[in-house]
Amino acid sequence: MENIPNPDMVFPIPNIKTITYIKPTIKNPNIVVGDFTYFADTDFEKHVTHHYDFIGDKLFIGKFCQIAAGVEFVMNGANHQMNCVSTYPFYIFGTWEQPIPSTKDMPLKGDTIVGNDVWIGQNVTILPGVHIGDGAIIGANSVVAKDIPPYTIVVGNPCKVTKKRFDDELTNLLLKLKWWDKSIEEINALIPLLSCSNLAKVKKEIKALI
Repeated sequence: MENIPNPDMVFPIPNIKTITYIKPTIKNPNIVVGDFTYFADTDFEKHVTHHYDFIGDKLFIGKFCQIAAGVEFVMNGANHQMNCVSTYPFYIFGTWEQPIPSTKDMPLKGDTIVGNDVWIGQNVTILPGVHIGDGAIIGANSVVAKDIPPYTIVVGNPCKVTKKRFDDELTNLLLKLKWWDKSIEEINALIPLLSCSNLAKVKKEIKALI
């Protein structure tokens, strides 16, 4: 190939400064993003909110994800202590005498994990600790409060599964293929298959590959 795709380019499309590859822009070690995942905006980290070091939760996003403008990842720091009389976080304002609550007293949900080749529509809000499976599609303006299975389409607030993208056989074949983990040369060779809408043909060809 004359021009090899470069996951470390911030602006991968010439003369367009509103689409960015996320990985080369990340400075926070608690945000881990895979190659070629893009954001239809700039400064992705501003869209990861309530992400405080003292909590230590992480955001993991896989490869080749497509994240539209206005998407927000709400991390565990947005949660308040609920097993006491007041939910007010006195401890974050330095003039009040309240120690930081123990993590066991906070309703923490763990790390947020987004799989590979996930399409997240415009203005989606993703709440703390959810796991989004490979190949999922999240409709615009949805609020993701629960885990999403691989290769499903979800919409709404809270979002619900509207349908599976493929039958179980093809879904399992794709999860075994893991095309996103292959080399750039191999992915380039697979593009005709990845772009094919003849699903019977796709099944047959994947079976020959794995």
